[in-house]
Amino acid sequence: MKSSHRPGFRRIGRGVLAAAALLGLVFGTQAGTSTAAEPRQVYVALGDSMASGPLILPITGPVACARSTNNYPHELAERLGVDELRDVTCSGADTKDMTSPQPLSLLDVDMGEAPPQFDALGTDTTLVTLTIGGNDAGLVGIANDCMQLNPFAATCKSRFTAGGVDQVAQRVDAVGPKLAAVLDGIHAKAPNARVVVTGYGLYIKAGGCWPIQPILNTDANYLQGNVDRLNGVIAAQAAAHGAEYVDVRTPSLGHDACRAPSDRWVEGYVPTNLAAPLHPNERGEWNYARIIQESMS
Repeated sequence: MKSSHRPGFRRIGRGVLAAAALLGLVFGTQAGTSTAAEPRQVYVALGDSMASGPLILPITGPVACARSTNNYPHELAERLGVDELRDVTCSGADTKDMTSPQPLSLLDVDMGEAPPQFDALGTDTTLVTLTIGGNDAGLVGIANDCMQLNPFAATCKSRFTAGGVDQVAQRVDAVGPKLAAVLDGIHAKAPNARVVVTGYGLYIKAGGCWPIQPILNTDANYLQGNVDRLNGVIAAQAAAHGAEYVDVRTPSLGHDACRAPSDRWVEGYVPTNLAAPLHPNERGEWNYARIIQESMS
């Protein structure tokens, strides 16, 4: 599924030095050429499981981070032809794991810690991608709580909006200040880097597709609506803190978990492609990389 390489950021300047050539004729010296030195392109990928690609083989790094070599950072690095990729994305990461060690576990077994993701940043960093916020809002856990096999059951939305307060929307809005701090921290640690922030994709179409995906139609709209709300928060914070926002939701239309397995970019509650439930599959990661690259050109 890999795409062909595109030229990276290098540009080679070459010119014949006429004066030196003339002197060479007189003094027997040979005119040369000069190559302008370009800085190394160091790409640091930060983020959660949307970026790490859990259960997409093969994996690299800490097993509990479920980081795939077929995730969007690896594909994007290949497309851009960077000199170095530092992919520190990790499943389960939230904004605090940018600056603090992330406790890791697998099947409830302690797997140690992942270093703070900001440790990968430096003055040599030229590109940063960031996908974060979904775990701060707890969206995957909420989606799991909303799974419903009984079409006559009360909606999940009614539970989360009881009393006229939308608890999920509150959690989503609370991501804003945390993300602002993360973006400011990236600029402080990597002042020479271009910073690109992604949103999250289209997980389920309007109205849902019960029982293909066991979530009531009202709840399908409610959950995707809060994903879209989070995308709005991310876009606003990116604009306010010197980063570029990449919309992966709009290009995902027609590739949600209700579609045929060969068309899906994200998996549903029971994956039909190798990927974690409610996460992008390899096709999705590949397309996210393509969308990000196109947005950068």
